[in-house]
Amino acid sequence: MKVLLVNGSPHKKGCTYTALKEVERTLNEESIASEIFWIGNKPIGGCIACKSCVNKGKCIFDDVVNEFVEKAKDFDGFIFGSPVHYAGATGNITSFMDRAFYSASCGGHVENFIYKPAATVISARRAGTTATYDQLNKYFGINQMPIISSRYWNMVHGTTPEEVLKDEEGMQVMRILGRNMAYYLKCIEAGKEKGIRIPKQEKTNFTNFIR
Repeated sequence: MKVLLVNGSPHKKGCTYTALKEVERTLNEESIASEIFWIGNKPIGGCIACKSCVNKGKCIFDDVVNEFVEKAKDFDGFIFGSPVHYAGATGNITSFMDRAFYSASCGGHVENFIYKPAATVISARRAGTTATYDQLNKYFGINQMPIISSRYWNMVHGTTPEEVLKDEEGMQVMRILGRNMAYYLKCIEAGKEKGIRIPKQEKTNFTNFIR
């Protein structure tokens, strides 16, 4: 069992990374393999709704998004981390997740994410954490991914990695999140061993409100 932790910060080893590392340490203690995937700090363009992924099987913009979607098939769970920019997720992680989930769904790779548990980790100096938490969790809710929680909302506070480490409650929340993710992955594995399979999928009905 493996978890892919996505660092959506422009800083490779900043506050978001520090929080993700605390989750990763706990996952490893629970015998869950892990990898941290940094989306980088180069601009990531947003989805242009061209729907080329329907025919190409991947996003037409061949960048870190396609690299991630391809890698995702080998992982059993995901944790996405983002700092807070203007009370929301960063522009890069927003564009990244828009395109990753849309291109995977339309490009025939829904199995890369569906029914795999996911969580978010939010880092901020002060405010905007819950708004960002709500924003990122919506990607999982629309892709049939169980959302993993902790004993508080998954957030840490601090301006530097050193300050984040001093956020004792935040660090505890990260450890509990890691244990909860490990627990659900083990439950899923146990279910598979008992012959429990994923639910039957229905063909999607697309509707709008114009009569």
